[in-house]
Amino acid sequence: LESEMSAITQASAQVAKTVAVSTGKVTNAKSMMVWKPHGNKMFETFSFLPPLSDAEISKQVQYLLNNGWTPCIEFEDEAHAYADGHGWSNLDSSINAGYYDNRYWVMWKLPMYGCTNTDEVLAECKACKAAFPNCYVRVAGFDNIKQVQCASFLVARPPTGAACAVDARQV
Repeated sequence: LESEMSAITQASAQVAKTVAVSTGKVTNAKSMMVWKPHGNKMFETFSFLPPLSDAEISKQVQYLLNNGWTPCIEFEDEAHAYADGHGWSNLDSSINAGYYDNRYWVMWKLPMYGCTNTDEVLAECKACKAAFPNCYVRVAGFDNIKQVQCASFLVARPPTGAACAVDARQV
């Protein structure tokens, strides 16, 4: 009995020294981070990644098309790309991708109704970037039945618009 108690005491001491989260798993210790609420600017899906290649953009556009969503290209300069105010709802939309209160960008041409080819979308993205090299460019996918934006992702950044490193967004 004494040896069993000694083993339990030693195990308890080891667990107390181990950095772990509520699940008790050491491997989860770094997965439980605290989000920095200020100065944590980002955009839609994939905005934390390095720039997407044409092939990666094509795959994302194909996903939009496969879902029957209409691609739309939008752009905005760095000074106006972020929603730094709360808009009429008083919700802080500056760090919430997908919530668009006070967050509209300029549309590049019209939405690409009837588009079935990813190359057409890529060509328009490149034309937009060439015309506005100092702007962010994103592709959004709209559902014409539900009348909502279902997806969007960044396809180009201005030269001064580097992505915020993932490890700099949380502590």
